[in-house]
Amino acid sequence: IVEAVITYTTDEVEPENWNAEYEKEVFEPIRVGDRCIIYDASSPDASSLMLRAPISIAIDQTMAFGNGAHETTKMIVSELLSLDLSGLRVLDCGCGTGILSLVAKRCGAAHVTAYDIDEWSSENAKHNAALNGVDNLDVLLGDASVLEGVEEKFDIVIANINRNILINDMSAFKSHLKQDGRLILSGFYDSDVPMLENSAKDN
Repeated sequence: IVEAVITYTTDEVEPENWNAEYEKEVFEPIRVGDRCIIYDASSPDASSLMLRAPISIAIDQTMAFGNGAHETTKMIVSELLSLDLSGLRVLDCGCGTGILSLVAKRCGAAHVTAYDIDEWSSENAKHNAALNGVDNLDVLLGDASVLEGVEEKFDIVIANINRNILINDMSAFKSHLKQDGRLILSGFYDSDVPMLENSAKDN
């Protein structure tokens, strides 16, 4: 048996925005279908970009996920665009920048409740809602346990998170989804589908 001696040192790093350089880059406008364009709020062409589609959304992305470029986000945006959300109530789980909440509102949702475990994200979602003049959007800080304080049920529940969290939170989705409601999930691999289907059936 060879004994090993492990030594280490620790340094405390001051909190800072590690995405600072990334945030300086203006992301290219993202078009989803022929109805929606998502653009960087800091783009010098912002005023003209917002006129290029019936639904235009400005995103000021700080350290939160979701400007519409990622395929998992784009797929849910596309799905929301295909639905008539007029007057419906929507729950956005793991909202990031709030992009899916904003699309839901632009598609006619009467009210959206969103939450994210990350404080940067919850604050960014609130900021983007104000930036787009969107009201009736409540943003909560925390994981699915924050829904324990939410009494209402929703017509649509959307979640673009990884497989493990989707499975772990399936019972929370179920308890807040109306009997005839719709659950829209993304953020997983094809190989994860059987596990997600089993979890949905168990609930």
